Amino acid sequence: MVLKLENVTKKFGNHTAVNHLTLSIPEKQMFGLLGANGAGKTTTFRMILGILRADEGTITWHGQRIDHSMSPDIGYLPEERGLYPKLKVSEQIVYLARLRKMQPKDALKQLDIWLDRFKIAEYKHKKVEELSKGNQQKIQFIAAVIHKPKLLILDEPFSGLDPVNVEMLKKAVIDLKNEGTSIVFSSHRMEHVEELCENLCILHKGNPVVQGSLKEIKRSFGKKNLIIHADFDLSFLASHPGVTRSKLTAEGIELQIESETVAEKILQSVVNKGFVRKFVLDEPTLNDIFIEKVGAEHE
Repeated sequence: MVLKLENVTKKFGNHTAVNHLTLSIPEKQMFGLLGANGAGKTTTFRMILGILRADEGTITWHGQRIDHSMSPDIGYLPEERGLYPKLKVSEQIVYLARLRKMQPKDALKQLDIWLDRFKIAEYKHKKVEELSKGNQQKIQFIAAVIHKPKLLILDEPFSGLDPVNVEMLKKAVIDLKNEGTSIVFSSHRMEHVEELCENLCILHKGNPVVQGSLKEIKRSFGKKNLIIHADFDLSFLASHPGVTRSKLTAEGIELQIESETVAEKILQSVVNKGFVRKFVLDEPTLNDIFIEKVGAEHE
């Protein structure tokens, strides 16, 4: 394990932001840290980085407590964007890279590679404030990875990006993981976490409510999703035994059910009523699990 949090607690006055959190984050993987607003994700990130000091517990990386001497090995993309608007892109990146012990010429060489990759080479000598929000986000991402960190913390990295730029950054993140970077990743978009992370933790009011490998979490949840499209009214299925949630759609109905046995019984009840175009049993989504464990408070 590369990163360990053991019994970590952080309070602000009477408010407990993180409560006895214990996590083991595997090396060279992408780990998802999820939760509603105020769940304690950003506070946890800031404690990992040493920006905030934990009131209780220990945080270690490769068995050592994290301190400023490890700064060149760590990259951080904060949820709040923090670029200097009046600086040119090249000046901004060189300044931040030097804080990570990089030589300016090496930083400029890496900057050219990243600007080409993100198709924004023409912005190298533009002021940050002249860039769109999406391109500022790309520059902030470059600032987080320019020094080739071994541990990378990404707090809502895709927020504010259009679908094309999301895919571009997602590909960059996957490549970094494949090159051996350990990544801790937070997002409100469950489908991104589902696609990118092997292991995850869901925080609720500073407490871990779900933790482990995505496959095991889905398996232990038990419930399944059933999608049915048919040429007749399916609304009667909402009250079928074993159905825990239902949603009528233009094509038919989407059900959450307790087990595969329920699916068999539902199939028997619809098969003689008319033409069934689609009958698909799926694993629960991470969004299903999140809503059940955390409730609708994240809306």
